[in-house]
Amino acid sequence: MRHLKLYITCFFTLCLLFSCREDEHIVISEFQRIPDTVDADTEIAGMYLVNEGNMGSNKCTLDYLDFTTSVYLRNIYAERNPTVVKELGDVGNDIQIYGGKLYVVVNCSNKVEVLDARTGIRLTQIEIPNCRYVRFYRGYAYVSSYVSGVLIDPNAPLGAVFKVDTTTLNIVDKVTVGYQPEEMEVLGEYLYVANSGGYRTPYYDNTVSVIELERFKQVKKIVVEINLHRIRKDKYNRLWVSSRGNYNDVDSPYGTVSSNLFLLEKKVGYNDMVVTDTINIPCSNMALHGDSLYLYSHDYDNQTQNSSLTYAIVDIRTKEVVSKNFITDGTEDEIKMPYGINIHPETGDIYVTDAKNYVSTGTLSCYDKTGKRKWRVQTGDIPAHMVFLKK
Repeated sequence: MRHLKLYITCFFTLCLLFSCREDEHIVISEFQRIPDTVDADTEIAGMYLVNEGNMGSNKCTLDYLDFTTSVYLRNIYAERNPTVVKELGDVGNDIQIYGGKLYVVVNCSNKVEVLDARTGIRLTQIEIPNCRYVRFYRGYAYVSSYVSGVLIDPNAPLGAVFKVDTTTLNIVDKVTVGYQPEEMEVLGEYLYVANSGGYRTPYYDNTVSVIELERFKQVKKIVVEINLHRIRKDKYNRLWVSSRGNYNDVDSPYGTVSSNLFLLEKKVGYNDMVVTDTINIPCSNMALHGDSLYLYSHDYDNQTQNSSLTYAIVDIRTKEVVSKNFITDGTEDEIKMPYGINIHPETGDIYVTDAKNYVSTGTLSCYDKTGKRKWRVQTGDIPAHMVFLKK
């Protein structure tokens, strides 16, 4: 009798699932058990990962690693928001959490998706043209934007930063910055914006815009290097800024410039941030943890036409490279194209994504703080950006 009741329950459940309207496509997220992830002593509940997807393919997806159950869930947005047309959209470029909301910047779909951070259920979308990254300060979200469409154009316009009220989720202001602005960082009462000028190749931008947040006005530009991309604030109130260089632009007015990492700080007698150090190491992406800056780089030598991968650690106190490989067990050879990095704020575990060939599913690898791989899991296409969710 007990088996019969179970059978009847399952039968009616299946009937309900298959009796949905024909225009509703129910997508069930995939899951995989991950060893050694449960840690009851930490304040971190899980980690979201956004997969960019190939440009023009509308394949941006959202994954979630649940530290409380040791389960990795793939493509949860589609499952939890079955009625949203085109799902997340085209090219996920950033993901952040603020005030209980999850913000996913979807670059080529010209929008920021806002979800409930606990459930992944969509709240709304904010339309911003060619948006890139998002940061927060005192109840507002700041979104960098190329403003124009996706097009290499030496006459591409200046970019902008949009100001969004995180309560109403309405755009309330906009300020013009440099060409094709990328990552941003809040330091004190200022927002620092790395300008790339990537659409204007070979005439790249080489500045960091400084925005006074109270008046929401650009007050200064700091000259650093061409084609800037990443920017991180350390615990000493300094800024680490990376440039992508221009390996192939032999006709560039700047000449051929390699990727590099720079430190900006306030010197005695100066009120503004200035470039104080050049680390002389290529940097594609980076993450800070304690006094260590972890970075990876995909460096290309235009003369030899050879590329090399580096997984380095910089001691931010001495400003010296103390390791050229934070992966110590040899498994770095299994990573074809590193594309994202983050550090667990409490355990120090290192998360590195692999985009592989940019068209097939990628992977996420977890390394302990000694650089030994703990596990690896399959992701969506081009896994890129991660953010931790607190309990």
